[in-house]
Amino acid sequence: MSTPTPRTRRRWVAGLGALGLVLPVLSACGGHGAAQAGGAGGVTIENCGDPVTVREPVEELYAYDGGIVSIALAAGAREQLVAVTGVEEERPLLELAFPDDRVGELNEVGDGYPTLENVLAVDPEMMFAGWGYGFSEARNLMPEMLHEHGIATYLLSETCQQEDGARGTMDPWTALETDLRNIGRLTGHQETAEAVVADIAERREALEAAPQAEEKPTAFLFDSAGDAIFTSGRFGGPQAIFDTAGIANATADVDDTWTEVGWERLAASDPDIIYFVEYPGMTYEQKVKALEAHPASRNLTAVKEKRYVNLPYSMWVSSPLNIDAAEWVRRAAEHWGLLPESGLRSDLDLTRLGEALPGNDWLR
Repeated sequence: MSTPTPRTRRRWVAGLGALGLVLPVLSACGGHGAAQAGGAGGVTIENCGDPVTVREPVEELYAYDGGIVSIALAAGAREQLVAVTGVEEERPLLELAFPDDRVGELNEVGDGYPTLENVLAVDPEMMFAGWGYGFSEARNLMPEMLHEHGIATYLLSETCQQEDGARGTMDPWTALETDLRNIGRLTGHQETAEAVVADIAERREALEAAPQAEEKPTAFLFDSAGDAIFTSGRFGGPQAIFDTAGIANATADVDDTWTEVGWERLAASDPDIIYFVEYPGMTYEQKVKALEAHPASRNLTAVKEKRYVNLPYSMWVSSPLNIDAAEWVRRAAEHWGLLPESGLRSDLDLTRLGEALPGNDWLR
């Protein structure tokens, strides 16, 4: 390990035990997302079990992925976002959701995924990413590599790792609230972040108090597929969305976030609705074609009746847009008579995305 740079000594301390650095931690903390004064105006938060301390608010934040960028924007950190990667496909949604945040002016660097070279060229004070969301051994970008250059890291809480390396250590709403509060604290926007957390809680309460079906309808989330289907288990954002909307997640027993399951799992669940993730790599049309051709799925009721709902990627991954997703998920289930009418609607008008969001014939 190289000697910490002056910036490291001046502004932050992160994961000291893992890094082997002997630096003065300003304070200890306990519990997911705990934050407290770190002495001399500093703040310490807990991130995936490790302390991260800033002695003054972070002014230069690099974020990867539309969901992570939306957390930073919602927490009030637009001016601190000096660079982003992986948001090109999500810009229409982010512009719709954050109309006052000049999303079109975000400085996007790199090509799809961040690289070590990208981050070092920007030289931010902190990078906000996650395991599988930017940080990857295979892509040669790991937190400790940035720490060696005096760049602090904050890990998306949804991706905190279990002992066996699987992602997910807390329920998805807790993970989201933790990140909103932590990013708000780290960038000096605590009040803004708390207001967003309160808004999400109020809207969750309204959805959960809405009339429910005698038997919950079942949903299957279809991200993409080949020999297996990429979906999300109980630690991913979709679990929070379905729970709040009053719908059973067909993969709720999978102890992971985003992961693969076999086609037979889809067949056995016989879902009432199939929800899609709008994401590059496999188009909406290709996903529908695969479902309607595969012997495990082509005779399912949801497929025969074309109960398909397509929502943008950044509404499914951990983000403040998860609550909008829950409102849209509920609305679709009501459309097909699977849940009683609630009158609840999202203020995020997805019909304005036009061709950027294909499918959703049920809205037309």
